Amino acid sequence: MWKVLIPVVIGLTVVVWLFHREFSVKVWDSIHFDAHVIVCILLAWLCMAGRDFGLTWRFRSLTDRELTWWQAIKVNFMCEFTSAVTPSAVGGSSLGMIFLHHEGIALGRATTLMMTTLFLDELFFVVSCPIIVAIVPYDELFGFSHTKFEIGLRWVFWIVYAVLFAWTLILFLGIILKPEGVRKALIWLFGWKLLRRWQPAVISLGDSMVATAKSLRTRSWKWWGEVFGATALTWTSRYLVVNALFLGFVPAANQLVVFARQFVVWVVLMVSPTPGGSGVSEWLFTEYYGDMLGNASVALIIALFWRIITYYVYLIVGVFLAPSMLSGRTARPVVADPEIAIDSTTADSDIKNKQDDRTAAEK
Repeated sequence: MWKVLIPVVIGLTVVVWLFHREFSVKVWDSIHFDAHVIVCILLAWLCMAGRDFGLTWRFRSLTDRELTWWQAIKVNFMCEFTSAVTPSAVGGSSLGMIFLHHEGIALGRATTLMMTTLFLDELFFVVSCPIIVAIVPYDELFGFSHTKFEIGLRWVFWIVYAVLFAWTLILFLGIILKPEGVRKALIWLFGWKLLRRWQPAVISLGDSMVATAKSLRTRSWKWWGEVFGATALTWTSRYLVVNALFLGFVPAANQLVVFARQFVVWVVLMVSPTPGGSGVSEWLFTEYYGDMLGNASVALIIALFWRIITYYVYLIVGVFLAPSMLSGRTARPVVADPEIAIDSTTADSDIKNKQDDRTAAEK
């Protein structure tokens, strides 16, 4: 329970601090929750439902419809819950294989499926960036002011994107083109004395890449189009939540810029040290969108609705689902998948050979 309370406390503390610093009662009184605003708030919830549908559809497609819609929804909610209570860099994929295993997917196969989802998400970000930068004027993303915040945001975004691009390239080589080569290269690299402490984790990563590659080699272009389409629907729907809120509270705002800035926000939040980006998200939102609103109080109100819809609801749902999903008992019998079995003998042999070579080199 304390893991759930930590992000809530952090988020609420920052919100209270921001309200104390920026909030104006007069602005709140000037906002009328009429039919237009209420419809737009409901539209924001509908966009978030579209995001949940996209992820549920993707889990169904990845498992070749072995998961029912309800099972896929539960896995989706639990992955979001995990993301909400762990630092953003960890994400929901860290326990996703356990949730899939609970629903009857063999653990080895579940690991390959989560690595596939990781690749799809990263690929979406890598592909989306040049498209967004080409469509939206650069000054609308990073050149609207020359404050330390804007300069720092620009640097953080491009550094994170560069790392993301490199990581996606490694995943592409590791699970599509040259899985064995990437695995051996990683084992060799992390065989060096300074990096050896992380070698077991890297070996596990390499094994997962090889297993994932075996699973993906037989997939058709139609299958790839379906799972990437579900990924695009997921992230696009998540961004559109803010568009719907702006439509309600600030109808005159440039909707294309609102959408594009959401892309920047989510890339930056990937390196947030707090659970689920709590605290950082609220502050980043109010600072980044402030120039479009002209009033920090309105930014706080929109940020609060945004976080309730995209974050706090998953904490609540996760609290109720977690006891059964983390019980260790599977919902249905697990069927092993021999196609993605990892040859542990080969792995051990490779490790030993690399360590022997490294020892000889050090001597």
